[in-house]
Amino acid sequence: MRFLISVFIFIYLFLSSVAIKAQTTKTTPEKVTDQNNELNEVVIKRQASLVKYSANGTIDVNVANTVLSTSSSVNELLSRVPNVVVAEGQISVLGKGEAIIYLNGILINYERFAAIPVSQILKIEVISNPSSKYDAEGKAVINIITKPNIENGIMGTASQQVTVSKFAGTSTNTLLDFNYTKGKFSFITNYGLQLGKGRELLYTTRTRPNPDEFVRSELTTDWKRQFNNYSNFGIGLQYTFSPKNYISLAYSGNIEDLGGVVESRNSITNNTGKSFYATDIAKNDVLLNQFINLNYNAITDSKGSSLFIGTQYSNYNGTVNDFINENSVVDETDGERYLKNKVGNTINIISLQADYSRKIGENTKLETGAKFSNATIKSGTDFLIADASDMNFEFDDELSSDFKYEEKISAAYFNYGSSIGEKFNFSVGARGEFTKYDLYTSANGIQKFDKSYGTFFPNMLLNMDFSEDLKTHFSFVSRITRPRYQALNPFVVYQDPFTTIEGNPNLLPEKVYAFEIGAMYKKFDFKVGYTHKTDPISAAALRGNTPNSYILRSLNLEKEHTFFTSLSKSFNVKWWNSTNTVSMNLTKSIDNAYSYALGAVKPQIYLYSNNTFTIPDLFKIQLLAWYLGEKSYGLRHDNSRSIVTLGIERNFFKDALKLNFTANDIFHDFMVSGDYEVGQTEIYYHRTYTTNYFKLIATYNFGNSKKSNYKKTEIEQSENNRAR
Repeated sequence: MRFLISVFIFIYLFLSSVAIKAQTTKTTPEKVTDQNNELNEVVIKRQASLVKYSANGTIDVNVANTVLSTSSSVNELLSRVPNVVVAEGQISVLGKGEAIIYLNGILINYERFAAIPVSQILKIEVISNPSSKYDAEGKAVINIITKPNIENGIMGTASQQVTVSKFAGTSTNTLLDFNYTKGKFSFITNYGLQLGKGRELLYTTRTRPNPDEFVRSELTTDWKRQFNNYSNFGIGLQYTFSPKNYISLAYSGNIEDLGGVVESRNSITNNTGKSFYATDIAKNDVLLNQFINLNYNAITDSKGSSLFIGTQYSNYNGTVNDFINENSVVDETDGERYLKNKVGNTINIISLQADYSRKIGENTKLETGAKFSNATIKSGTDFLIADASDMNFEFDDELSSDFKYEEKISAAYFNYGSSIGEKFNFSVGARGEFTKYDLYTSANGIQKFDKSYGTFFPNMLLNMDFSEDLKTHFSFVSRITRPRYQALNPFVVYQDPFTTIEGNPNLLPEKVYAFEIGAMYKKFDFKVGYTHKTDPISAAALRGNTPNSYILRSLNLEKEHTFFTSLSKSFNVKWWNSTNTVSMNLTKSIDNAYSYALGAVKPQIYLYSNNTFTIPDLFKIQLLAWYLGEKSYGLRHDNSRSIVTLGIERNFFKDALKLNFTANDIFHDFMVSGDYEVGQTEIYYHRTYTTNYFKLIATYNFGNSKKSNYKKTEIEQSENNRAR
């Protein structure tokens, strides 16, 4: 930790001196430097800045031709973006919370997001203060923007990646994308295939120190994954009526055929003695997701007003057919039994959307729109148990269940933006959503829930430009996070006889109210803000029905307060590009329902530095490092984690071929761990991922096109994100 902090301070101070020296010695006018990123004719070779800060708090992160473009997936790419944290299946923006993902301004689901070829990404927008036109689901927005269009003809990219990890083994990733345009017709397709191995390791202790009911459990769960067929695919057609309107049709999907084994070892000590359980789960899980989009876009007047109408059908089909071998030693007596876990899960989502943007004046715009979605979820879980002696499998009612859920969401919004004078501009808006759902489950007896509720989300953003060097903003944003569908489903994910993961049909939506004040002074970006959450969604290991059992379950806390501040600056000299961020946030969680033990509240420090060194006509060296410090927020404590990544890259054959070698998480310090106490149980967890690896990437670009007319825009609701 001290070493990393010293490295960050050294890089920051050294780059400051280099940048100052460069600014004092350069003879090129500043105006020419600013145009360098836009005009191909400029002879001075200077790297584009990795990050551009906007006065409204949004940051633009360049991906093409940076260390970020070497990522195997968009998920890994986002973990390298400043102020973005990726862990335990969530993508969050520091100080804000979990983000939703957009592709070229249109909301997409997690499966579609995972299928985006990194080679096609130009930049990423991190929008910490989204307006009402963005879906209310999510505290922040990450907008992925693909590369510019090409002319008539052919363009494609082929990439082969080989990843070697001592922790997990070897995996390969093959990525292909192809574009063809002729006249008014455009065609685009892509395919990706991942094969090999992955791994995740979780060590957990659960201790009840009370002598009258003393229990200590030491549990190790090792997911040794085999990617039999992790593939994604897509095909799209577009017809351009004129430069102002076009229609597009797209089909895409992905397959996740997962094998391997989950090894679970649980040692339990209590007042009566010791027991040991070893569970091996042979995985046979297959998931097929498919999406169909039909969309129409048009520019409606000479001022640039626009209309978008779109519809989408999403289908998720998942099957689980796991075989479980369980061995135990209880009171020095050996035991063995077998279990079969069979799950069928189907999700169907239909979405309709219309958006209209009216350009009233040069600086005045009115945006309105409406959305409707209908989601239907059905799943059935069957558990069969047999003793090793007779192999006669019998149905288990307690572990088996059926689940049905139907949800309808109607939404409408408006957003009005204008300016007062030359220095002051603003936008105000509101979004209304009406939700109705019906839930049925047979877990723990027949349970039925139905509810309807309306929600209203006002938003406001004010910008003041005091001078060319000083710009400020103030924002207020209100958002909602609805539970993921599987978090509502109380079906059982079996780990051992005393540890299960189960959904919670009583989960409530989480509501967020966020305030932020920011300032840009010269090349420094400063922010300070406060976020208030009601019914924040969290998770914990809660005591089960038997003395030694625990259930890992999502739950609602009472409320949460977060204060944050950050300072960022980018340095850009001729051969050295560096982006640096330091931030601090202070969070306090409050709850009176689950008997959490109250703990300390301490600030969390975040440090980020991304550096690219260009050796002309030879290669680039890329160094990325970030550190996320300890976090104590009243009910829980998270330990620190960090990553240091080093890469070297060279282009061949007039940039047609690119070779990159990357060493990721060199010191293997990305491990999610922490502790908390709930229901008189002290819980510690430590999770290790496949982040420490070496990767070789070869990317070949082919074709004869420079500009494409394909402008596929697609509609996707946040309901798709909740299907994860």
